[in-house]
Amino acid sequence: MYPTTLTQLARANPFSAPLFSLQKTEEPKQTTNVNGQTRRFAAAAVADEGDSCEFGSQKYFLLCGFGGILSCGTTHTAVVPLDLIKCRLQVDPEKYKTIFNGFSVTMKEDGMRGLGKGWAPTFIGYSMQGLCKFGFYEVFKIFYSDLLGEENTYLWRTSLYLAASASAEFFADIALAPMEACKVRIQTKPGYANTLRECLPKMYAEEGMWVFYKGVVPLWMRQIPYTMMKFACFERTVELLYKYAVPKPRNECSKSEQLIVTFVAGYIAGVFCAIVSHPADSVVSVLNKESGSTAMGVLKKLGPRGVWNGLVPRIIMIGTLTALQWFIYDSVKVYFRLPRPPPPEMPESLKKKLGLTE
Repeated sequence: MYPTTLTQLARANPFSAPLFSLQKTEEPKQTTNVNGQTRRFAAAAVADEGDSCEFGSQKYFLLCGFGGILSCGTTHTAVVPLDLIKCRLQVDPEKYKTIFNGFSVTMKEDGMRGLGKGWAPTFIGYSMQGLCKFGFYEVFKIFYSDLLGEENTYLWRTSLYLAASASAEFFADIALAPMEACKVRIQTKPGYANTLRECLPKMYAEEGMWVFYKGVVPLWMRQIPYTMMKFACFERTVELLYKYAVPKPRNECSKSEQLIVTFVAGYIAGVFCAIVSHPADSVVSVLNKESGSTAMGVLKKLGPRGVWNGLVPRIIMIGTLTALQWFIYDSVKVYFRLPRPPPPEMPESLKKKLGLTE
């Protein structure tokens, strides 16, 4: 019979793994960093010898933030044409009826160059968001893990992923909000401005500093659930892929094979992310297009069906984006030889309490 307290704790966790079971298994030894601390988490691949820095050091966090800049800034900029059509489907569904119709109308009115509208605020804004999102995620993940302790960190690891990603995204959206406001205004208000240099001072002169942050609450509503799903779903999907889909142990996979698993897990996470965050995304698009509008007013105007306009292109866009972001982020870790801990393992102390070891 397993100890009552521990089994109740595992079952009471609302975000616990559905496949969590207590059984005796042979697991590899945990690796430690130079200070002898246990490495508790992995994004997608095993830790190798010859790390360029200490796990959890300032250099480690800075390089993770740099990986976030590359992964978010480049990918969001690459899909600006699809994002442009998605925004226009949300704010003017009568004119832009479908994805293909949206592309056709846009090209007739603005030509090929029109599909690139908003690329500058997209690149700057999402680079800043990526810096905070990935960098702070690593910070909060270690911070919350230290608060919980080794045993609770393992039992509540999905909850920890959710809390760390939500905390990181709170700050990331503050960094993103000004450029997101400019991007949407350029993309959805014809004739207002064609470039960031033209749009930024014009918005400030007309509505003041508040115009750049009036969409931050809807951004939190959109991005925090999105990021929680993005990180937690990715982390658990990676675990399941290695457990059930990959035909050999993770430590026997090459880095290329590990990065393929990263891409697949990222795409799966991205589909769920798009669905969870789409209603708030619709509100943000309309809110930043219309001067003097409020989040509640936009929500009432769109109605329960209107908030789902543009869902299909967003699923395509976010699924691809999320997969590429994780692939780029993990590739940066490989390139800079950052510490990459093994998958979560049940601590020896917990095994003994559960009677799984002698």
